Amino acid sequence: MQGGNPERVRGRHVVFFNWRDTANPEGGGSERYVESMARGIVRHGGRATIFCAAHREAPAEEMSDGVRYVREGNHIDIYLRGLWNLARRRFGRVDVVVDVQNGLPFFTRLGTRRPVVVLVHHVHREQWPIVYPGVVGKVGWWIERRLAPLLYRRSQYIAVSRATRTELMDLGVDRGRIAVVHNGTAPPPAVTETRSDHPSLVVLSRLVPHKQIEHAIDAVAALRFDHPEVRLTIVGSGWWDEDLHKYAANAGVGDLVSFEGFVSEARKHEILARSWVMLLPSIKEGWGLVIGEAGSHGVPTIAYASAGGTRESIAHLRSGLLVNDQAEFVSATRQLLEDVELRERLGAGAREMSHTFSWAHSQDSFTHILSDVLDGQRVSVEDPDGP
Repeated sequence: MQGGNPERVRGRHVVFFNWRDTANPEGGGSERYVESMARGIVRHGGRATIFCAAHREAPAEEMSDGVRYVREGNHIDIYLRGLWNLARRRFGRVDVVVDVQNGLPFFTRLGTRRPVVVLVHHVHREQWPIVYPGVVGKVGWWIERRLAPLLYRRSQYIAVSRATRTELMDLGVDRGRIAVVHNGTAPPPAVTETRSDHPSLVVLSRLVPHKQIEHAIDAVAALRFDHPEVRLTIVGSGWWDEDLHKYAANAGVGDLVSFEGFVSEARKHEILARSWVMLLPSIKEGWGLVIGEAGSHGVPTIAYASAGGTRESIAHLRSGLLVNDQAEFVSATRQLLEDVELRERLGAGAREMSHTFSWAHSQDSFTHILSDVLDGQRVSVEDPDGP
């Protein structure tokens, strides 16, 4: 990627404000992205701190892979705590702030005169009325749609996909200060598991309503009579867990769906290695990190084209299938279970595509952008990788 000199970050302190971290049972791909970028800062000689919500799986403060973690508050008061800590210099000298806007920003622009970079995985237009119906959702969407673009009107933005960049432009953010840095895919660990003998589907996701995991359960219900050996494994945790258990039972497939919960990295890759197809029925994805993880095991993914970032992380008919509605979702699942040649061809394409995106390249791109910001510039460079 063309851009600034990454040496500019050497000795500089970058503080990331993010809702969760990967140790959090509700952490996911966006958290993995943030932590990878933080490690990239350290690799280039800088210092990195991640401020996120506290949880029982990790201490209030620790160092890991050279990155400092500060965990305070819950998913509600973390915004006030973050702004207060920044204003009272809790993190020491700060050279650049990365404000991760997962629907709501951390309003860090109000707490520092240092450069602020806004990192956006995707715009939450569709999620607000689902997760927070009524007044709360309307206020949240107003903040994301109106207030945040105004507050950060001079800040650099980083989007993880061209789809997210377009969404930000629709909110009034100037294209000239939106850079695109894709997710990477780490090489999978060695596993002894092999492809299962029976049709095996997998979902890797936080268990929340807008991930629409019910669509994957419905697919199993529609296929069980023609494919009685089909099984669906759901990996992940979240507050929608109990509702999904009830949904599977009411759909008559409680015996065909297994909930693994929050699993170790090794266990996750064991499940992927034995799976035939990954299902990603999410209503919105900035990128879909799990697509590359599945692809590294030769597992193709079925997802909705309207999710946005999936149109870049999946090459339709080459590494997976993009569909338009739930009927097509079920039909595509049936097709990949029954058409061995197509499934294997897409699996090979998914494996090849997973090698296209590396975390090292994304880290370099991210660091280049921060160096430009430290020089007082705003850039619209785009990561050249991708289909």
